Amino acid sequence: MPDHVELAALHFLSMARTGTHNRIAERKLRDKQARGAQILRAARRLAERDGWSNVTVRRLADEISYSQPVLYAHFKSRDGILAAVAIEGFQEIGVALENARKQARKGNPIEAVADAYLEFAASSPALYEVMFSLSLSVPFDEAATPPELRFAFAQLMVLFQGETKPEVVSELFWASLHGIAELTRTKRFPPRRQKERVRTLVERFTFQKR
Repeated sequence: MPDHVELAALHFLSMARTGTHNRIAERKLRDKQARGAQILRAARRLAERDGWSNVTVRRLADEISYSQPVLYAHFKSRDGILAAVAIEGFQEIGVALENARKQARKGNPIEAVADAYLEFAASSPALYEVMFSLSLSVPFDEAATPPELRFAFAQLMVLFQGETKPEVVSELFWASLHGIAELTRTKRFPPRRQKERVRTLVERFTFQKR
């Protein structure tokens, strides 16, 4: 009988140690995720203020009062930080497009998505730049494409289900929106015709659905 009590006590102590170890591991993981998120927020803040060329590991370390080795423990390089910001941006634009499409109950979902896309590009220029204009090792339309990118593109694809080539039509719609966003940003397109531009684009792609 005493042996059974002793075994039970040892088992209880073992379980307690395991529980403590798990809680410590979970806390360390949460702390690491929080530091990673803080690094990305700082990168975005610096980019919006000073441009991506000024976002360096040294400046980020100074911005958030961490040592450079701490940053390298989370991201292997500056490009790794920028790639993580870009992926974060695709998740955000995907959510914005999804919300716009779902909320366009009586209106045209294609127009709602177009407006949401251009609003995102205009309101977050540095984020949009790192998503599309910088040379990063983020694969598009490959097996290794991050789910955030697939999610964002899916919000365009769903608009053109039933088309003969929905992927191609979605790519053309995306290319048109990106072109408008970039030409507006660089002041090649006058803002006064923006609504007319979007309306005409939507008419062309709405016609595709007939």
